[in-house]
Amino acid sequence: MLLLRSRPFDRTARFGALGALAGTGALCLLCFAPSAAAEPSPALDRFSFSVGAFSADPKFSASVETPYGVLRSNELKPGRVTMPRISADVLIGDSQGLSFDYYRYKRDYEGQVAGNTSFGSFGSLSAIGNANLSAQLDFAKLAYKWWLGSGNTVFGLGAGAAYYRATLGASALVGVNGQVRSVSERSSDNAIAPLLEVGVRHAITPDLRLFADASGVWKSSGRFHGNIYNAAAGVEWFPVKNVGLVLSYGVTNIDLTREGGFADSRLKVRLQGPSAFLKARF
Repeated sequence: MLLLRSRPFDRTARFGALGALAGTGALCLLCFAPSAAAEPSPALDRFSFSVGAFSADPKFSASVETPYGVLRSNELKPGRVTMPRISADVLIGDSQGLSFDYYRYKRDYEGQVAGNTSFGSFGSLSAIGNANLSAQLDFAKLAYKWWLGSGNTVFGLGAGAAYYRATLGASALVGVNGQVRSVSERSSDNAIAPLLEVGVRHAITPDLRLFADASGVWKSSGRFHGNIYNAAAGVEWFPVKNVGLVLSYGVTNIDLTREGGFADSRLKVRLQGPSAFLKARF
């Protein structure tokens, strides 16, 4: 997932693509929101918007290409990290709709990268002292959903697209054939991939509801490919009619590879933990 060679950040492309997906989602949500229709299942809302955070306990590993070889981390468990997250849903009629979701993972790892590998004519590469690693992943998805069933329980199927951008940087002193060199590499790349979703909603009452969701992003071709899987289950409680609290527990697995140049680079992250959201519905 990670670029083999250092290149300047393309901030225009980075925020432009993410903004375009978010803007498209928001525009679709607003444009298709029905002004009047029959009542849907009490497990669904005509329109909802949630803002909150995902508090995860990550497991992380990565490899970064340098001119002298590959720096690799072991599986790291650096402690809990809190990530901002937003989502929105809208119904089109009573059984179809759109959903949007965005989150960002960002973390710096100091002194936790080691290398010991052979690379072409350079021979053995090893990190000397502390090596630093930084990683960031932006993820956004937009899906069209079909809701099956009626009454208090409905099942959902969804298909759409996901946008992801990964940035990885590393700096270290390395030993190459008995010589000490300074290495600093930073790179990023992005891609759009197909998305599939499944879900279930159950209303105990209109103001107390249970849900479970799973989604998968898979891209097998192109220089920046891999998979991202999410699963979560939780409860929604609305102490007032239009504003409520959402609590859930989720797991996200990320495994992305960027191919090209001398060798592959890869980022693997597993995020597991609770989320809390403030949700508005209309």
